[in-house]
Amino acid sequence: MFIYCILLKHIIMSDFQFESNETQLGKWTLNYKGPDGKGFLGPLIVTNTRLLFNAKFDQWESLTHVHGLNYTHGYIIIPKELITEVKTEKSFLKKKVIVRLNNGQEHIFDYGMLGIDKIVEAIQAR
Repeated sequence: MFIYCILLKHIIMSDFQFESNETQLGKWTLNYKGPDGKGFLGPLIVTNTRLLFNAKFDQWESLTHVHGLNYTHGYIIIPKELITEVKTEKSFLKKKVIVRLNNGQEHIFDYGMLGIDKIVEAIQAR
């Protein structure tokens, strides 16, 4: 069963294609919380042009209508040109990156106890 899940995940994710001008800057598995307060676990891929968040299997259906953002092949897509502010909240046990969009929405990426400086760098890079 475990191998089947890994293969299924690979097949679904392999449908996703980067754009021709796009370079991956980093990938982190973390918790995402959208403006509606719903939380999801999955990998965040940051490129030079977008943030792509992929929720785990059982949560995909919940994301198909989230926040008016594009949703393609299981990914929430946040174009960097919509980002107006990137801020952080750090405590010993919780480290969060908060991304504010030009429509006022806040998207929170929670990396737990792990360092978030590289995530912030990647998000701010153009």
